[in-house]
Amino acid sequence: MKLIIINGPNLNLLGTRETSLYGNTFFEDYLEKLRKHFPDTEIEYFQSNVEGEIINKLHHTGFSHDGIILNAGGYTHTSIAIADAVLAINTPVVEVHISNIFSRETFRHTSLIAPACSGTIAGFGLEGYRLAIESFRFNLQESAR
Repeated sequence: MKLIIINGPNLNLLGTRETSLYGNTFFEDYLEKLRKHFPDTEIEYFQSNVEGEIINKLHHTGFSHDGIILNAGGYTHTSIAIADAVLAINTPVVEVHISNIFSRETFRHTSLIAPACSGTIAGFGLEGYRLAIESFRFNLQESAR
């Protein structure tokens, strides 16, 4: 199985940014744990603070990977273009949020991307990424039956 995690703006600062909300683990450290936990799964990683680069990565990987895990950060609530990019590709996308966006500011309660995704995971910290991988693995096993 070949997956990619695409993280959006400010997620390059995980481990130092608002640790009361996002924790103090650097994403690269967590990514290594994921790779060890799922040794039979190829997990690529991409992060950008630039909307167009996220769209380009969706286009580039959206026809060649088994799944995309997307945390679009603040673009979740503003980017019709990212939602359109998800709709334009064949690869299923699971939207992940580290924090519970529904317990935060009202403007964060709406995801423009969620309707284009196969599912959303929010509020479980970094473990949301593991849950997304588990969902792809489960769906692959189910489709093989």
